[in-house]
Amino acid sequence: MAQATTDAYEPRGIRLGVVRGISYGLFGPPGTFVPQARSLGAGIVRAYVYWSQVEPEPGRYRWDVVDTLLGQLDGDEEVWITLCSSSPWATRTLTDFLPPSPAHDLDAYAEFVRRVVRRCAGRVHYWQCDNEPSNTDLLWAGTADEYVAQLRVMHAAVKEADPAAAVVLGGCGYDVLGSEAGSEPWRFFEQVLSGGRDAFDLFDVHLYGDAAAVPAHIEAVRKLMRAHDCLRPVVVGEYAAPVPFEFPDVQAVMYEVFAEAFAGEAPVQSTSRPAVQSTRELAARARQDTPERRAMAALYARMPQLPPRLQMFMEGCLPELEAGRHRINCRQLVACTLEALAAGVRRTLYWNLAPEVPGPADPLQIMHLMFGKLVMLGYRDGELAVRHPAADTFALLAAQLAGARRVTRVRSADAPGLYAFEVERAGQGPLLVLWNRCDTAGDTTDGTAGDTAGGEDRPPVAVSWPWPASAATAVDAFGEPHAVEVRDRMLRTTVSDTPVFVSPES
Repeated sequence: MAQATTDAYEPRGIRLGVVRGISYGLFGPPGTFVPQARSLGAGIVRAYVYWSQVEPEPGRYRWDVVDTLLGQLDGDEEVWITLCSSSPWATRTLTDFLPPSPAHDLDAYAEFVRRVVRRCAGRVHYWQCDNEPSNTDLLWAGTADEYVAQLRVMHAAVKEADPAAAVVLGGCGYDVLGSEAGSEPWRFFEQVLSGGRDAFDLFDVHLYGDAAAVPAHIEAVRKLMRAHDCLRPVVVGEYAAPVPFEFPDVQAVMYEVFAEAFAGEAPVQSTSRPAVQSTRELAARARQDTPERRAMAALYARMPQLPPRLQMFMEGCLPELEAGRHRINCRQLVACTLEALAAGVRRTLYWNLAPEVPGPADPLQIMHLMFGKLVMLGYRDGELAVRHPAADTFALLAAQLAGARRVTRVRSADAPGLYAFEVERAGQGPLLVLWNRCDTAGDTTDGTAGDTAGGEDRPPVAVSWPWPASAATAVDAFGEPHAVEVRDRMLRTTVSDTPVFVSPES
């Protein structure tokens, strides 16, 4: 049987982008963020919009959030909106935030989608049907079949309102990619692809953790699509590193914290009522003495005794641990992007741009421990004006990849730990990106992750590489000049686990 493939919505060219966060204008007024993302070189931005924000009551529409977003566009960027079916009146689970759930009336849902898409026609390029639906009862309170039914309705509504727009399948995240084939999350996506193979244009994969696992994850989802005769282009709607579970010496403590935080809760069943996370309930919960907050407070109480690679994710850690985490973050940002582009992906969006709202972080939330320090920007006087090291690395990477047409990984049998990527760029000379992974355990077909901090203090290795120009210039992922020389059309340098960008000298 021939594969049911399509490239009608294959993104043209290569664009790097960022995700605003899991909400926009939900926990506070919708602020300005697109110009800040643009200043970093982002060519695509992704934002979440909830049904509750647009149609708070049946038939009454509010456009302040959508119009504020549209008002920040200059026409050069692409926009991706994740449209979440969360409503205090229209969905099974009554909430304005999480979890999204099936609509009581699919006709009402279709009308909501059509109205939003028409409002944004020609300006929003990608529409996503919820986020990570296999993460049931947290990000989707329904079955796979119910998700398919809603996906089909959304697909039809989007095509009616803006035929040029693409529909993105809800993201395939760590719950799938971190589990064995045949697990419940995998079966969820298998069921979605079986029933909804003709109701989406792009497959979204979320890549957290070690960049060396990226090729295997992308191939896994392509294999899944091929098995259901619905091969579509892959886009990376979220990616970032490091996260605590990457590090073997941290995992045991993390499992202990999770067990304490959720002690006494009944196992999640498909028929159980999911825990509602509305904006009102979250605000009330922040003042309560919950098991989660007690578990996190206990964790902070023994912070000096914890593994350093867990401490670096915590607020108030030692400066050297904070700096080390930033360095891992920057290296992995470059590595994951290059790995995804070399695997044929043309859109990558980093998670994430900034905190949801201004104000101090709440360290007693597990989600903050997991992802809170991945933000690229911070607030100053209510504006996104603070740049963290990842922002500078992202801007450098975007500038280096400007005009990129193709990224190819070239392997060397003599140097198994060497990562070499050749980039073809329009209107510019070639770009070579190099780094050396001292621990190559992550470079496996099964996506096993190695230690992303293992090579921090190890000496660099010498590299010789064919070079088409008479001279070269280089800069590393932190923006520092890097020594290179060219003799007899061979580039000579040394590399460590920090990526280095090499270009012809102008």
